[in-house]
Amino acid sequence: METNAVKDQFVTRLLVICAVITLIILAVIGVSYIVDILMLVFAAALIAIFLRGLADLINERLKISEGKAVLLVSVLLVLFLAGSIALLAPSVAEQVRNLRDEMPRSMQNVVAYLSKYGWGRAILEHMPAMPTFDEIWDYLSTSSFLTSVGGFFSSTAGMITNFLVAILLAVYLAAEPKLYTEGFTKLFPIEKRGRVHEILAQIGDTLRWWLIGKIGSMFAIGILTWIGLSIIGVPLALTLGLIAGLFSFIPNFGPILSAVPAILLAFIDSPVTSIYVIGLYIFVQLIESNLITPWIERQTVELPPGLTITSQLILAVLIGGMGLVLATPILAVVMVLIQTIYIQDILGDRDIEVEQKDLGEDKNETTTKN
Repeated sequence: METNAVKDQFVTRLLVICAVITLIILAVIGVSYIVDILMLVFAAALIAIFLRGLADLINERLKISEGKAVLLVSVLLVLFLAGSIALLAPSVAEQVRNLRDEMPRSMQNVVAYLSKYGWGRAILEHMPAMPTFDEIWDYLSTSSFLTSVGGFFSSTAGMITNFLVAILLAVYLAAEPKLYTEGFTKLFPIEKRGRVHEILAQIGDTLRWWLIGKIGSMFAIGILTWIGLSIIGVPLALTLGLIAGLFSFIPNFGPILSAVPAILLAFIDSPVTSIYVIGLYIFVQLIESNLITPWIERQTVELPPGLTITSQLILAVLIGGMGLVLATPILAVVMVLIQTIYIQDILGDRDIEVEQKDLGEDKNETTTKN
């Protein structure tokens, strides 16, 4: 009898373990299927925070409803983008065509320059056979490339659809943010809802200031790069400036990727010009990292560079390009959650901070009375 009971207990535990492992596997598979949707929702939330910030500025002056303010901001942004595209599109399109024509010649100049030196020839000998620029361009233009990188979310139509869905979702989120935040807080016990609302407000403020700083950084990097390349005499300075500004949204890796075409084009003139271009990009990044980034971190949370790069690599491997783009704001949210939930609430640092604040106020009152 005891032997049968032991066997039954062992079988029960084994079944429980198998059930838990199965549930974990199913959960991982489920998350893998909806991760693109989660990234899309997070991107929509970022856009909604941006729209809401502009709508609040308009609402302070016009005193209109929140929904009308968001709609007005959306219409003004569409008109601004349409006007910018109408003004810049012809010039940018021509420069992009010139970029396609000039890149093969710049690559040939780089190979010819490296071939003059022993170390350069050693590098070229160990490099795999690279396709020509025209072959890369033709491959990117075919449907085989779009299908090979994986399904709907990687195709051109899928990306356009995702962008439109994100914009539509962002407008709804920005028009009635209280509806969604209050609905989320009601999922928690009554005594915890106030704290949940505080954490959501802190996350919103963090992402808002991060977006403000990032947009300002993108404009500054784009304009400085455009002016600097124009002074140096690098062709296609406007397009390269736009590329630098857009790619600066991705910390650490974006500036490196945006500098590659500028350096290659500078080789058409001379290797010395390419050195000037490298110096220009380093100078622009020094301005961004020493002026703009510290100002952002004073308003939000400080993101350690090593942790930022690690999160970018992890999300890039797990999710792809969207993970690399959204890694920094996701890390900012995680840092806020760790600071508020774990450090302040679980470890009790919040009580210590409140006590220190009260002691500081008491000292100030005593000093004032004296």
